Amino acid sequence: MRKNQKVKKKSEPKEKIKLREFFKEAEKEVRQNEEEINIEIPQQAEFFKTPIRFGNIPVDKLPLGCDQKEQYRKIYPKISLPFQTVEKISFGHKNLEPNQLIFGDNLHIMRALPSNSIDLIYIDPPFFSGRNYNVVFGDQNEVRSFTDIWEGGMPGYLTWLNARLLEMKRLLKPTGSIFVHLDWHASHYVKIEMDKIFGYGRNTNNQIEPGFRNEIVWCYAGGGIPKSEFPRKHDVILWYSKGNEWAFNPQYRPYTEGTMQRGRTAVKGKNAKLNPLGTPVNDWWTDVEKITSPTDPEKIGYPTQKSEALLSRIIKIASTPNDIVADFFCGGGTTPSVAQKLGRRWVASDISKIAVSVTRDRLLRNVIGKDKKEVQQSLGKVPDIEIKNWGVYEVPELVKMKEETFRNFIISAYNGRLTSSEGLIHGYKQSVPLFVGSPSQDDPITEGEVVKFAKDIVKRRGHHQGIMIAWGFTPGARNVAKQLEIQHAVAIDFVKLQLVPIESNEFKEHVTSKHPEYKNLLKFILPPQVRISTKRTANLEYEFDVSESVSLNQSGKIINVQWDFSYNGERFISTPGYSFLGMANNKPVLKINYKFSSAGKKKIACKVQDDEGGEKIEVMEIEVK
Repeated sequence: MRKNQKVKKKSEPKEKIKLREFFKEAEKEVRQNEEEINIEIPQQAEFFKTPIRFGNIPVDKLPLGCDQKEQYRKIYPKISLPFQTVEKISFGHKNLEPNQLIFGDNLHIMRALPSNSIDLIYIDPPFFSGRNYNVVFGDQNEVRSFTDIWEGGMPGYLTWLNARLLEMKRLLKPTGSIFVHLDWHASHYVKIEMDKIFGYGRNTNNQIEPGFRNEIVWCYAGGGIPKSEFPRKHDVILWYSKGNEWAFNPQYRPYTEGTMQRGRTAVKGKNAKLNPLGTPVNDWWTDVEKITSPTDPEKIGYPTQKSEALLSRIIKIASTPNDIVADFFCGGGTTPSVAQKLGRRWVASDISKIAVSVTRDRLLRNVIGKDKKEVQQSLGKVPDIEIKNWGVYEVPELVKMKEETFRNFIISAYNGRLTSSEGLIHGYKQSVPLFVGSPSQDDPITEGEVVKFAKDIVKRRGHHQGIMIAWGFTPGARNVAKQLEIQHAVAIDFVKLQLVPIESNEFKEHVTSKHPEYKNLLKFILPPQVRISTKRTANLEYEFDVSESVSLNQSGKIINVQWDFSYNGERFISTPGYSFLGMANNKPVLKINYKFSSAGKKKIACKVQDDEGGEKIEVMEIEVK
C-alpha cells in the first residue's frame, strides 16, 4: 500500500455497536452498585479491559488497584503498631542477629521492615482455588483474610496480592529475587501484574533488564484418569529479579540411566565426558517429588505443604550462605526450616497463630537433639529465634513487663509519641499528655492518681487536657474525672481528663478509623483455660482429651492442640505427628491416643490454641503402666 493512499473507513456493524453500548451500560451499573456498597477495589470492567498493546510493552502503566501517588495506601491505609516479642529461643550465639518468626497480617508486618534488606523471597500465597481449601488452620484471622479476598473476585484477589508484592519489591536488595508459587487458577493473571511491578526482564532489543527471569513448571506424578479434560499435574513458579543483576547458582540433577550406561550425552557425542555434578536443571522440573503420602516424615497435616526438596532447590539457586531468605505465607514452615539447614538467615510470618506455632516446633527439631539438651553441631552456628506478634497481643506477656517497657509499648500501640520523663507525663497523643497505668491488671488507676496527673499537667505544661490509659479504673477515679469535666466546662483553669481502658474501642480508634476491616488488627488476647482428662486404653497406651478446654476470648473456640510426650521442663517441642491434628467430621481433633515406648513416670505438655490467637501450655505427669 502506498504511503499517501487513503483507506476507506468501514462502518461498524449494528451488532457491534449494540454490544459496545451494552457493555458501557453494564460498566455504569457495576460502578453505581460498587459506589453504593463502598467497595474499595477496581471496577470489574477494568479487569477485562482489552489491552492496548501486546509484546514487551506494558499493557497498563500501573498494577491493578494501584494509585500513582499513594500506591495501595488508599485501599489499605498504613497504621503503626509495635511488635510484641513473646519468646526468645537461644542457641548460644548471641553475637548473631536473630531470625524472626512473626504472627500477624503480612502486609502490615512488611511495612514495618526495612527496605533493601532481603536477598530472596519465596511465597506460596492462596491459589484462589476455593475459600475452604485456602483456609488451612481455621484461625479467625485466616478466615477473615481469605473471605475478603474472595468477596472481591479475581480483581480483588489481584489487588490484595499486588499490595503485598509491591512491599516485597521494596524489601528486596537490589540483587534480590522473588519466587511466587501458583497453579492454574491465577498464575497467568499474576504474571501480568508482576510484569508491571517488577519488569519484563527484556526490552524490545532483547537486552537484559530487571524483572521476569523464568516461568518454572513443577511437574509431579500422581493418579488421575482423563474424562472430559487432562488431569492437572503441575504448578507454576514465577521468578523475578529486582535489578538487572541477581544471584544465580546453576543446579544439577542425576543423568538418566541410559546416559550413565553410555558414559556420554547424546548431544555432545562419544568424546564428551559426563559432568560429575550431573545434567543442568532447566525450567521444567520433573525430579522434585510432591508430598502425597500421609506417612511421609515431612508431612505436617495440611494440603498445601511443599516439600523441602523443592525449597532447597530454589534457595540454592538464588542465594548463598548467610543471605536473608523470607517467606510471608510460611504455613508449616518449610521455607525457614530449609533456609536454616542451608545456613541462610530468615524472616517468616503467617496470619495464623497455629501456623507460627507449627513452624516454631519444626525449626527447633532442626537443631535440638533427641534428648532436647544438646544442640546438633551439623548446622554450625545457628542464630537465635525471636517469635513476635504484630497487632494481636498476649496479655500474660504484657503484664510481665517492667513499668517503663509496658508504658512505651502501650503508648506505641495507642499511636502516641514517647517522651523523656516529665513527672507523670509518659508521652503525648498529638499534643495531649498521656499517663499509663500499671502493667498489672489487678492494679487499676485510683482517685489519687487522677488528681495528681491533673495537677501535674497543668503545672508543668499549662495543658488543660490529658488522657489516662490503663487496664481499669476504680469508681472513685471515674467520679473525679467526671467532676473535672463538669468544672472544665465552666472554668478554664480546670483540666479535662479522658480515661481510656486498654481493651476498649476508644483505645484502637486510630486503627479502626482508617478502614472498616481494621477492627480485628488490634486485639488483646487471653490464653485459654485448659482442662485435660486421661484414660488408659491398653498396655502403655493412653487417651488424652482437651475437649473441655475453654477459650477466654470473646467468640473464641478451641481449634487445635499440640502434644509433647517427652517434655523436659525447658522447651516445648511437639512430638512429630502431633503438631497440627486438623479436622474430623468438621470438628477439631482434641482427643488422641498415644502409645509410650516404656512404662514409668512421664512428663507431658500440651499447647492448646483458640481461633483468636490465644495459646497456653499445660504440663502434667502420669505413671505409664
